Amino acid sequence: MPSKPVAPSAAPHRRTARLSVRQSGPVVAACASVLLFGAPGAANAQSASNYPNKPIRMIVSFAPGGPADIVARGVSPRLSELLGQPILLENRGGAGGTIGSEIVARAAPDGYTLTYGSQSSFVFAPHLYKRLAYDSVKDFTPISSIVTTPYVVAINPRVPAKTLADLQRLGKGKASFLSYGSSGPGATSHIGGELLAAATGLALLHVPYKGTGPALAGVVAGEIDMMVADLGPVISMAKDGRLRMLAGFGAKRVAAVPDVPTVIESGFKITPLEGRFGLMGPANLPKEIVTRLHGAVINTLKTPEIRARFDSLGYETIGDTPEQYAATIRNEVVEFGKLIRKAGIQPE
Repeated sequence: MPSKPVAPSAAPHRRTARLSVRQSGPVVAACASVLLFGAPGAANAQSASNYPNKPIRMIVSFAPGGPADIVARGVSPRLSELLGQPILLENRGGAGGTIGSEIVARAAPDGYTLTYGSQSSFVFAPHLYKRLAYDSVKDFTPISSIVTTPYVVAINPRVPAKTLADLQRLGKGKASFLSYGSSGPGATSHIGGELLAAATGLALLHVPYKGTGPALAGVVAGEIDMMVADLGPVISMAKDGRLRMLAGFGAKRVAAVPDVPTVIESGFKITPLEGRFGLMGPANLPKEIVTRLHGAVINTLKTPEIRARFDSLGYETIGDTPEQYAATIRNEVVEFGKLIRKAGIQPE
């Protein structure tokens, strides 16, 4: 049975530690003042200059097998080599990536808790959750976009449709006749399914899972009929006949699957959609740490083996600046907010 989405928890009450200074004379009071107010700045500066000097916790906000996991496992080994410290991947899926993102938003800004940020948890979530425990613009430090990922309409081969027009004829006018899966409410796969329903007139039943991997497994098993999914994990399943690709969601065909037409080519008016994954940290990450991480990302994306791997999946490597990545997030929050409202997608 499909897993039910888990709503992101409310931000906990943060207690402020109270430290008292005994009245033992001006010398003790002065020393205490340095400890309370001077030491943190000095410690932060020293920590930034020596960064990293211990393992880095990397939150992957989706279950194994999906695009976030593919990106994480693709770049983390090389990133670890360049930084000189282990990168410990931690899959924390659920609620369209917001559970894992919330962990990073709460973390100390020391560079030792990071995430491969997804479009769903930073761009879509603000419009799809009435109570989101973080601000996707104010509570994070963007470091660099890593890749953009193409999305495709993939169906169970037992569904009698070879094209998107076939699918429309099969299900149009039949309420909830076809079901589609997503990696959680607010995920790119959810937005894609709703945009597809609006463009084709299909009354699709949304079935959320805790990640792309589990949702695609549901399509293969026949629990659900279809999914608007990232191309990466779909390619191998389509090659061995477990899935059938009907159309791509991008503005143009993907070189990795040149025979798959776009939704627009298939005769439907729709806004092109793709995923974006980038390296993010908590707000107020020191500039020295951001610079160190950004340089490591750029050098990682220059690695021929990594570029070849991403090319084979149809992923486009980016490697933009922190400022460019931040501007992209701000712009997409606004633009996709308009699109989500126009499509009538309701908050959870």
